[in-house]
Amino acid sequence: MDVTLNLSAKLSALQVMQDAPVIPVIVLSDVHQAVLLARALVLGGIRMLEVTLRTPQALACIEAIARNVPEAVVGAGTVRSAADAQACAMAGARFVVSPGYTPAVGQACRDAGLPLLPGVATGSEIMMAQEDGLTALKFFPALQAGGSAMLKAWSGPFGDVKFCPTGGVTLANAAEFLALPNVVCVGGSWLTPAEVLARGDWAQVTKLAAQACGLARHPA
Repeated sequence: MDVTLNLSAKLSALQVMQDAPVIPVIVLSDVHQAVLLARALVLGGIRMLEVTLRTPQALACIEAIARNVPEAVVGAGTVRSAADAQACAMAGARFVVSPGYTPAVGQACRDAGLPLLPGVATGSEIMMAQEDGLTALKFFPALQAGGSAMLKAWSGPFGDVKFCPTGGVTLANAAEFLALPNVVCVGGSWLTPAEVLARGDWAQVTKLAAQACGLARHPA
């Protein structure tokens, strides 16, 4: 965790990626649970929280975290349209993560002042994102799209791009990705397992967060 980071200031996508080795990919259906979960993650050292728009309650959960957990930086994931980005900004999201990239989503995020971490899986998609000035990208779905071998191949033609691999990344294989020079962090859902959330085991969430913070990264 970057203790020097000013959480109240506007952040770049790269700063969001640099804060910890893992950005948790979170699915929430309970607003009260959202606040408790966010506090548990922060206690374990994870402050950048990606709450995915996969449930009807997601925006309310983002709003609750933004309002009640100021020591966290809540972001929105699974953002697929300009309307999604606008709704997330109104809910208090501080950054946006998308499974892909379109110029419309990019423009909506710029208009809202939100850093965007767009998903890419091919060289053409990287180039499209770069044309709009984006060089901190999400590699998704990482395992299915070629894993660490693909990232190694990209390090030549796209040496100026930094990645957050997400999709199939677990505690067991996270170190393999984090050892690569073009990987800043990884995204994963293992910090917030559904069964742990269901029983409200916040101590276990804190333990998993602290474990994630201990993962080694390639020196910057």
